[in-house]
Amino acid sequence: MLFRQLEPRTARTAAEVMKFALWPFAVMTVLNRVFIKAINGFVTDDYRPVYNASFEFLNGRPVYTANFDSVDPHYLYPPSGTLVIAPVAIIEYELSRWLFIALNAAAILLAWYLLLRLFKFGIGSVAAPALLLAMFASETVINTLVFTNVNGCLLLAELAFIHLLLRRRDLWAGAALGLSIAVKPTLAPLLLVAAVRGQWKVFITGIGVPVALTAAAWPLSKDPERFFTHVLPYLAQTRDYFNSSVGGNGAYYGLPHWLILLVQVVMAGVVAVSLWLLWRYYRDDELFFVTTFSGVLLTASFLLPSLGQMYYSMMLFPFLMTVVLRNSVLRNWPAWLAIFGFMTYDKWLSDRWQDIGRTLEYLRVTFGWGLLLIVVFCVLGDRYLAARREGRLEFGIDPAWMAKAPDSRDGVEKKPAPAPAPDRDDPVAPVEEREPALK
Repeated sequence: MLFRQLEPRTARTAAEVMKFALWPFAVMTVLNRVFIKAINGFVTDDYRPVYNASFEFLNGRPVYTANFDSVDPHYLYPPSGTLVIAPVAIIEYELSRWLFIALNAAAILLAWYLLLRLFKFGIGSVAAPALLLAMFASETVINTLVFTNVNGCLLLAELAFIHLLLRRRDLWAGAALGLSIAVKPTLAPLLLVAAVRGQWKVFITGIGVPVALTAAAWPLSKDPERFFTHVLPYLAQTRDYFNSSVGGNGAYYGLPHWLILLVQVVMAGVVAVSLWLLWRYYRDDELFFVTTFSGVLLTASFLLPSLGQMYYSMMLFPFLMTVVLRNSVLRNWPAWLAIFGFMTYDKWLSDRWQDIGRTLEYLRVTFGWGLLLIVVFCVLGDRYLAARREGRLEFGIDPAWMAKAPDSRDGVEKKPAPAPAPDRDDPVAPVEEREPALK
């Protein structure tokens, strides 16, 4: 029974067969990442400084005492984040770390489900195991679990924010975003998405939650002011190690400051034009607009400011899923070459060609983020110029053929009502019309 092939009526399409083939790979990959790689850990341990700071906070001692001259992971969370995360130090370190791994793994799995639902896929679709496998095979998920940091919870907060924003539940959307900002401001740029959509109530809770948590944490902390006098100046600096931003890699390779600034200004212009074209011509397509606008905004926030680390790319999963939408800007090979650069877990360090391998490894993330922004700019710019030449800007910039392109939302149909049960007096179907018996 266990090894019987799928019935012909079940295995109707290649996608359905692929679904059953992918699930074992996806499930076993998840188990490997959580129970083997993550539990094994790595020389980089993002959790130890968080646990130590939480322990000091619970015992009424100073928290912001790190020596920033070392390259070891430092505790960089604001007082509001300290208050939220402090309970991790109630139990001993190893068990606490395992539970934190489990928390982030659960958050990533829930975010995976919300991502499927956002793009109108179900657990029974081939997209479910394919997406799960892709997520847990990526560098961003693997190192989030192995280094044991909070990015999995941030991804869940991002998906909750997008779902609630699209449903116009503004205060709840702001609360989800505000809670993430209180711990780590990675998602703070998404406030601009609410602003350009005119959903101003998001700001009430989006800003109010971290402010309220900071106010609550202040009298409970021994040295909260040192976050602003000691930690923020360090965060504002562009360090030349473990930093994939333009400034970080420019500093590592010794580029002149004017050249780094020029690249940042040019890329900021590319981002600004892309965001304007998205707002001008796509804001009525809410799902495409919110996910693509957010993706461009977050990618720019990783590439252009002082610090960008590879595993931040987890926040781009909603953007990458737009490939299933007909007007996606990612349906081209340069986009996926860029995505390979910052998502793959492959290492390009070479024993035979050391200089080339080191350069490929250190620059692939920076070039990946940059190329992705350039691809978006070029795709949208090409659509705009073509529409202007053809005199159809007032109708949008999508070409006519795109209306019939495949889109995940096209497959959302209401299930037909079940056929009524036959009356007892109905004739029995002829033998040749019956389902064949299982052998």
